[in-house]
Order: sequence, then C-alpha cells, then structure tokens
Amino acid sequence: MTYLLRALVVAVLCSALHAWAVYAPVPEQELGQNLILSLKGSVAHDSNVFGAPTNEVSSMIYTLAPRAVYNGSLTDQTFVAGSYGLTLDHFDNRPGDKTLDSHDATFRVAHAFTKSTTIDLNDIFTLTHNPEALLPGVAAALPTVLNPDQSFTRNQIDGRFETPLSAKSVLDVKARSVLYDYHEGALGRSLDRVENLYGLSVDYGILPEIKAVAEYRHQDVFYRKEGRELKNKRSDYLMVGGDYFVAKKMSLSARFGAEWRTRAAEADTTAPYVEVSGKYNYTESSFIVGGYAYTFDETSDTVRFNDTQVHRFFVNVQHSLTALIVASGSFSYEPSELQGRRGQRDVPEDTIRLGGALNYLPTKNWVLSASYDYDRVWSGLDVREMKRERAGLQASYSFSAALADRCPPHQWPTLTPARTTRPSPTSCKCFASGWA
Repeated sequence: MTYLLRALVVAVLCSALHAWAVYAPVPEQELGQNLILSLKGSVAHDSNVFGAPTNEVSSMIYTLAPRAVYNGSLTDQTFVAGSYGLTLDHFDNRPGDKTLDSHDATFRVAHAFTKSTTIDLNDIFTLTHNPEALLPGVAAALPTVLNPDQSFTRNQIDGRFETPLSAKSVLDVKARSVLYDYHEGALGRSLDRVENLYGLSVDYGILPEIKAVAEYRHQDVFYRKEGRELKNKRSDYLMVGGDYFVAKKMSLSARFGAEWRTRAAEADTTAPYVEVSGKYNYTESSFIVGGYAYTFDETSDTVRFNDTQVHRFFVNVQHSLTALIVASGSFSYEPSELQGRRGQRDVPEDTIRLGGALNYLPTKNWVLSASYDYDRVWSGLDVREMKRERAGLQASYSFSAALADRCPPHQWPTLTPARTTRPSPTSCKCFASGWA
C-alpha cells in the first residue's frame, strides 16, 4: 500500500541507493513454504493523487490486492521463484477512471555449477496505474489533460555470474536492463527509454571480516522516441572500496570512485561517485540501516534538463515492540540539482520522503497495519513542487503450503545481505541477487 511497507518487505539495506539492491527475494515469513497465497485489503486517504503543485485532488482509496508466490527447486543445484500480484484501487474522488488495476510479476532462476560458481537471473515486471512516487512537474506539464496519466510499464532484467579466482578472491560479472514505457502519449515521447548497466568486480579477503573491492561499471541510456539523439548518454565508472563485517550484528560497505558521463548533444562531465551504507541488527528482529550516495539520475523534464545530480541520504528502522507488534520507519533526503541544457540554468531541488508503520501480527496468517507517508519536493521551478500525504489502515491474510521439493526449504535463499555473507558451500545455496 505504501512506499515504506513495500521497501521493507524486500529488506532495506541499500534500497535507496542507485539501483544496487542485493537481497535474495525470499522474505523470512515465506521460508519453508513453496506456495504462498495472500489477500490484502486497505483503506487510505491520499491528499494529492496526481502529485500536482497546486489545485491538489484528494481522495479516499479502497484497495484489494491478491498475490501468489512460489519458491522451489528444480534440482539440487537449481532454484526457481515466481510471483504475481494484482492491485485494484478505487477512488471516491478522482476525475476520469475511478478504479485502476495494477499488476506485478517476478521470475527468478539461480543455478550452482559448482559449490562456488553460480549464475542468478531475475525478471521484474510492473504495470502501474497508480504510481506511489509521482514524477515532479508532470501534472503541471499536462494542464489540458483532465486526468494527468503517469501510469507506466517497467520491466527489469538482472543477471549475475559469480566464481572464485583464488582462495581469497571472487569475480562478479553483472548486467541489468530496464525498460520504461509510459502510457500517456506526450509523456511516453519524452521519457520512454532503456537503461543498460554492466559491471565487473573483484573482491579480495584481506581478513575474514574485511573485504577489499575494485569495480568497473558501464551504463547506456537510450531514449526510444522524440529527440532521442539529443537525450542519449553513457557513463563509465571506476571505483574501489570495501566491506567490513564489524560483528555478527553490524556491517559496513563503501564504494568511492569517479563517473565519466558522455552526453549525445550536450557537454560531457566528470563527477565523483559514492556509495556508503551500514546496517546494525540490535536485536534478532530489530535493525537500523543508513546510507548515502552521490550520483546522476534521469530527470522527468528532458526538454530543459540533461539529468539530475543527486545527494541521497536514507535511514530505515525496524523495531520489534513485542513479539506481535513491529514498528518501522523510513526517511530519505535528496538535495539535488537539475543539470540544464544549453541556455537553461541549473535548478536546485530538494526531496524528502518519510513514512512510518505499526504492524500487528495476531496469528501467523494475519497482519494488521496502520501507516503514514509524506512526500515533499521543493524546487527552483514552482511547477515541480509537490506535497503529498497518505495515511491508511491495512489487513492482510496469507495461506502457505510446503510442497514436495528437491531441495530442503531451510536451505533456500534468505534475506541475508550478499555483502555480509558468502553463499554457504552446499548444493542448495543461499544465492545472492542484484548488484553488490
């Protein structure tokens, strides 16, 4: 239902960093079960359903969301997982369509060639008609449209190959391709694109608790429609860093380097690149995560700006109040600067997103939640400013079943971060996914 809750479901270490989530996709409550069916219902109030800078439209939203998840093993060395979710949102006050359907589906296959050489492929597909984080300036850019449509289709494919080079060093080869397809015509002509990212890294174990890392990445951004020859760009990154496992409960990770960005029709640039994150598990089910990143992001206004230079700070907390009540909170702060095209000045822009949730688990099947989210954008351009508040109540019921499986469920992938532990040397390994 909310940005906060969905972020915490997949675990939050590095979730706010630039596309480097590193968690395997089996939540803790799904371990030991092949098939999980769930149904979620919620009621919420949204103060700005279109993300407009002025004349905001507010509405109550009633949501029904069934979901099916499967985790299992094809062989002792091959793990598969898949899911499908439907989200039906009904608005009591919304111009145009009052009932919107959104869909998401995932598929993953991970294979161990040997005890230490693995390949992991993931596909994540979303068709979103009710975006949680609306694009700044879009509602104001379409003033003649009664119902500013920011719906989109997104498909992300990740691949990772990992193999040891020696007793202390490991080679990671990684690739990612993301397709964006916006449904509204003008928005699609401006923002439809493909982002391809490739990486090669080598880590070396200096001590059991300290790992040094050297990495190279290459990114291509291809716009698919209007003005693509003016908007395409590519970047090359070189960085070094390390992972430090201070103790069983604490881990730190850092990458420092440079980005060389080449723009198709604008001035090229060189900038530092930084990723820093840390996690502390202060009890078995309570943790705090924090991080910072400095990078370039794509902008929602490709006519006036090349991209956005971003400082991204985030903190996420989960605290177990009792055995049945869990509180969670999320905060991110992004001071940024829109990089103007020739003749256009650079524009400062600050974004804050925060949220909180209180979750009550009366039984293993039921979860009851109350949540609140606040999004705020301050910009040097008035049409890009936005304020949005969402508050709601949610109930979720899930049913799970353990089916026959080649690999014991207790050896399936867990939410252990890939940066913290290496896969255990067993036939059914704890595969890591994404970018480390």
